[in-house]
Amino acid sequence: MADQETTPRGTLIIIGGHEDRDPKGKRTILREFARRSKGGKVVLATVASHQPEGYFDEYEAAFADLESGELVELYVEERSQASDRDKLDVLDDAAGIFFSGGDQLRITSQIGDTRIEDKVRRLYERGGVIAGTSAGASVMSETMLVQGTSRETHRIGDLHMAPGMGLVRDVIIDQHFAERGRMGRLLGAVAHNPRVLGLGIDEDTAIVLEGDRFEVIGSGGVYVVDGSHVTYCNVAEARAECSLSMHDVRVHVLSSGDHFDLKARQPSHPR
Repeated sequence: MADQETTPRGTLIIIGGHEDRDPKGKRTILREFARRSKGGKVVLATVASHQPEGYFDEYEAAFADLESGELVELYVEERSQASDRDKLDVLDDAAGIFFSGGDQLRITSQIGDTRIEDKVRRLYERGGVIAGTSAGASVMSETMLVQGTSRETHRIGDLHMAPGMGLVRDVIIDQHFAERGRMGRLLGAVAHNPRVLGLGIDEDTAIVLEGDRFEVIGSGGVYVVDGSHVTYCNVAEARAECSLSMHDVRVHVLSSGDHFDLKARQPSHPR
């Protein structure tokens, strides 16, 4: 597999789900992905879905007039297929890869530590664009959220995480954020490891990440939860059914055009 310390030269577009795909709509996020793929071949990876039928046709219509190149589908039903020559050939000469929604555990369980994942990583490192929506967004980080109750205060034992693809480090990503009331579980994830920044991304909203900086695009908001200055947290001592207590956590709310420096943990709005 590729060296984890390699500094990637590519771009990540991390989408909160339900991005505008209406051929008559603005399609701000898909338009940005198409622009960055520069007319090259685009791979729609529907690996996250248990039933991928229909995804390709919908995205093909959405990209039809956006000046992207050939759109091809990559689906892996069983992990054993991840080394098939025809699956690997799909990724040859790709300018961009777009991971659709579904179940993020399907992505890691089917292609994690395979030649497909290696090709994805190499594309990113040499300057390609990797996008992911919903489950495809969550899988971008080293550790990903896979389960946790929405719309209520976080309970200590009510959170499940798993290794992700690790394309971006020191963050954990949640999607469909405001729409599904997921602030509680993102706070819970940060409480488990305040070293990581929590990124909650609304629907039809994305962060465009290059190096250590990202810009927000789309119609919603991005919430950044910074636990680096937390003075008290009960996550290690409390019983599993107890509510989370965490003091002095910092939250930034960003909208389209805002920037954020992951290394400095600092937002900005260029004029």
